[in-house]
Amino acid sequence: MGALRPSSIANEGNDAQIHEDAHHDDQKDLDAGALFVLKSKGSWVHSGYHLTTSIVAPPLLSLPYAFAFLGWAGGILCLVIGGLVTFYSYNLISLVLEHHAQLGHRHLRFRDMAHDILGPRWGRYYVGPIQFMVCYGAVVASTLLGGQCMKAIYLLTNPDGTMKLYEFVIIFGCFMLILAQIPSFHSLRHINLVSLVLCLAYSACATGGSVSIGSSSKGPEKDYSLEGNTEDRIFGVFIAIAIIATTYGNGIIPEIQATLAPPVKGKMFKGLCVCYTVTTVTFFSVAISGYWAFGNQAEGLVLTNFLVNGKALVPKWFILMTNIFTILQISAVGVAIGSKSVESRHKPPETVGFRSKNTKGQSNLAANYEGTVGFRRKYQGAVEFRRKTTNGRLDYFTAKYQKL
Repeated sequence: MGALRPSSIANEGNDAQIHEDAHHDDQKDLDAGALFVLKSKGSWVHSGYHLTTSIVAPPLLSLPYAFAFLGWAGGILCLVIGGLVTFYSYNLISLVLEHHAQLGHRHLRFRDMAHDILGPRWGRYYVGPIQFMVCYGAVVASTLLGGQCMKAIYLLTNPDGTMKLYEFVIIFGCFMLILAQIPSFHSLRHINLVSLVLCLAYSACATGGSVSIGSSSKGPEKDYSLEGNTEDRIFGVFIAIAIIATTYGNGIIPEIQATLAPPVKGKMFKGLCVCYTVTTVTFFSVAISGYWAFGNQAEGLVLTNFLVNGKALVPKWFILMTNIFTILQISAVGVAIGSKSVESRHKPPETVGFRSKNTKGQSNLAANYEGTVGFRRKYQGAVEFRRKTTNGRLDYFTAKYQKL
């Protein structure tokens, strides 16, 4: 269960009372993760932080590469259409969630919506696995990208270093594992505020670096023509559209809206406005400046263009700073998305708080520890019960023998 269901039918004037009754009547049926989320008292500003972290991520540094397949007109057109379509879609989902919340039927997760729309089996066996795979893939990609940025920093500071990429991936993965113990989106609000500042910072660095290289003679010769034959161009268009769609399409609307304090009406729209203000500034500045500076030579990650044959086209400290900003923001994005990939399904305990068995994205170590402790307690209880039972039987037979 992840939704709050009304226990009775009432008219529209009693919507608030329905919601309150449903909250108390059905709270006992919710899992520990849902109960913890319902304790959140987020505002529309917090939702703006969360939405920005889930959508504005380091993959936006690949937008100049997408423009290389589309050209100026096609690239800008697809970027505008992608922003309008996703903003409308996210707002529409938010309005549907607000409507059900006013009726006392508050959805906390995507699978709760699927449960009501498609049925319980489709929600659990179709939408749930898809969401898990998407979030799992995003977390893996974030970990790999973080490891690559760490290795780039390492090679800048120590060109003759011998550490391999997998070692940096392991280090960054352990760091992500620690952050994954944070229970809910609302608990991430301060981290996501820092994430918002960081995405503005590395986007400004990428834009400034591209403009600096494009204005000097260090960069490649500008060529905006579309390379390849007809088949290659068609395939490139699909690649570019996939990059733009993936960059925009990471909003986790139900889970973020669940952290808002009721009433939720109008709060998500304000949060979306904050998010898409940042999105417009970062996406268009990086895409246009990167494509202007490097043309069809833009790499999959625009920061790669700052180095040519091991020679830095901008100061090394600038590349180092940009990679640090990127790593820090990747960690916030990975935790925000990863908190949805693994959810605790325990029944609610007496108190729901910051405990390993009640958190989302918990580590296997923590899960195994809880399982071991729980087994030990059950074993001790069984031993104690057996001891008391045996003593009781001895007392019974002793008393009976004395009577004889």
